[in-house]
Amino acid sequence: MTPTKHRPFVPEGAKMTEFTIKALMLGLAMTVILGAANAYLGLRAGMTIAATYPAAVISMAVVRMWKGSLLEENIARTAGSIGESVAAGAVFTLPAFVIAGSWVSFDPAHAYWKSTALMTVGSVLGVLFVSLVRRVLVEDPTLPFPESVAASQIHKAGQQGAQAAQYLFWNIGLGALVQILGEMQLFAVDKSFFVRIGEIGKSFVRLGPLGSRNLIGTGAITSVDAPTISPAYMGVGYVIGPNLAALQFSGGVLAWGVLVPLFMYFLGPQLQQFLPAGAGATEGDWLGNAAAVWRYIVRPIAVGGMLVGSAYTLIRMGKNLTSSLGRALSEARHGAPPLESVARTERYMGSKTIFGMIAVVFGLMIALYIYFSGNVVAGTVAAIVMLLVGFFFATVSGNLVGMIGSSNNPISGLTLSTLIIAALLMVALGVSGPGGVAVVLGVAAVVCVSSAVAGELLQDFKVGYILGGTPRTIQMVELIAVVVASLVMYYPLYVLQVANIHSGGTGFGDKALSAPQAGLMAALAQGIVGGEMAWPLVFCGALFGLALILLKVRSPMLVAVGMYLPLPTTFAIFLGGALRGLQDWLSNRAGHNEGQKARVENNGILIASGMIAGEALAGLVIGTFKYYEKPIHHFFLDPSYLAGFLVLAGLGAILVRIPLANAGRPEDPAPPVAMM
Repeated sequence: MTPTKHRPFVPEGAKMTEFTIKALMLGLAMTVILGAANAYLGLRAGMTIAATYPAAVISMAVVRMWKGSLLEENIARTAGSIGESVAAGAVFTLPAFVIAGSWVSFDPAHAYWKSTALMTVGSVLGVLFVSLVRRVLVEDPTLPFPESVAASQIHKAGQQGAQAAQYLFWNIGLGALVQILGEMQLFAVDKSFFVRIGEIGKSFVRLGPLGSRNLIGTGAITSVDAPTISPAYMGVGYVIGPNLAALQFSGGVLAWGVLVPLFMYFLGPQLQQFLPAGAGATEGDWLGNAAAVWRYIVRPIAVGGMLVGSAYTLIRMGKNLTSSLGRALSEARHGAPPLESVARTERYMGSKTIFGMIAVVFGLMIALYIYFSGNVVAGTVAAIVMLLVGFFFATVSGNLVGMIGSSNNPISGLTLSTLIIAALLMVALGVSGPGGVAVVLGVAAVVCVSSAVAGELLQDFKVGYILGGTPRTIQMVELIAVVVASLVMYYPLYVLQVANIHSGGTGFGDKALSAPQAGLMAALAQGIVGGEMAWPLVFCGALFGLALILLKVRSPMLVAVGMYLPLPTTFAIFLGGALRGLQDWLSNRAGHNEGQKARVENNGILIASGMIAGEALAGLVIGTFKYYEKPIHHFFLDPSYLAGFLVLAGLGAILVRIPLANAGRPEDPAPPVAMM
């Protein structure tokens, strides 16, 4: 059967204003503001909030005020959303240089140019890498691109009349309200239920050789977490559907339902010997120990699984990637066809230009890494590794964004994989000490920023693909935006560190600025270069990933990601996917025809998109209050999760019942499918 040709919302032959200075300046203002807000959240909570939805809503509102076009809205959102990705790459890696002692100071005189160089190199490479594989990923029908679909629905709702806008904006308000009331502790947003396995405090022994008695463990406790009350996570789960949501949740079940209790049971009172110093748990603190086991034992296993899963993902994409790269190389040799001869929606930067820019950035990387390591060979090898591994993980990051969206993209996990590879090479070259740690962290920083930017840009490419934007314009705007974001993103980190020190803290790594990903990367870099690394755990995870491949699991990478992400997150996403499955079942049971099913799907995606956007907007408002240390009213000191569960049930009812109730009549014409 011949596949249906994609039809963008704005036809490729339409004449519509797209790139304007006003749209670009609006986008650059948003990228700085939203990036700075996310830098704060990343340092405090170890997570960032996708800026795509706030940027989409703001750009739609502002551009419509000056009676601009839909494609101008798209350009403003494209520029406005990328700052969050640069911020994520920065907060996950730059503090690691200070925590590891590779940089003696984070003052501007010492750290500004190095931080800016790392962010600029990484972000520009992210744009260039994903530009080479844009077509194969954007046009892959197996990738749902949940957040791209949601962002495109925000823009389209403003063009489709009152009903579509009503579905969207009412649920933006609902998502924001739920997020704010949860922050104000009207209800508990999550809940952990701890399950006893065995008898706590009683040792179990077995007879060893010659009758000796060996301790094999004690009873254990593991955590069974309820889903986080999150409209955004539920919305993402709804958009990606039950199959992918269940696959990701299976990783969380393996982590908390199998591995954590097994380690707790068999290690028993000797558990502290297997955890790093300062892991945050003490003898007898079973709940803290369970969290420490997940972070320091299970997560490295997940990193090993992600390494193998990443390789498998790239191998499966091999034919299409080879075709894309072959086409780019051929175009670089023979020249691109004239722009006038190509449809507007197929115009992109020439491959010769992209390869030329990659060569320039590669030369800058060599100089940067030689400076960090003080060794010409090590710096050159590090630059080559970054180029190869950076392209590898930028592609994998784009694939993951296509499956689960950029909000849930495990950038820090991909970066840890890179860090391990770079550290092993430095050890093999005999590079050690602060210089070795610095170059390892330098490679990790560039790959982290590159992967984050690549995922976000691919998401923007998909939105443009749905709406009918011009790829070449999107690329140019992104290059401008990432350079601007890289030039300014150091300052939010510096201001937050100085403020923390002035208030009696110690800077990065302090309780108020925990920078958890950066701390973990610093510890790993020091451990590998210093010869102390839990390699059996990573190797075990790699074998686990191989087993998933042999079992023909659809996406071993997604299972490993589920192990790496917090269980309440994957549970909430799974719940959204399950609700989508329930809705599909009810629609079939009601005997809906294809037109009615399409209306149910469109309405559901509009509602889910609104919930996602509303929580993101509210998260930025809450982050602003925290940045200025403004108190937020709390209704209860110990809020009830039962009340939260009722909120969760209400969100689920809205997500399922309203689309079904507005399926329309069987004879009504079928609308275009939202996820085309």
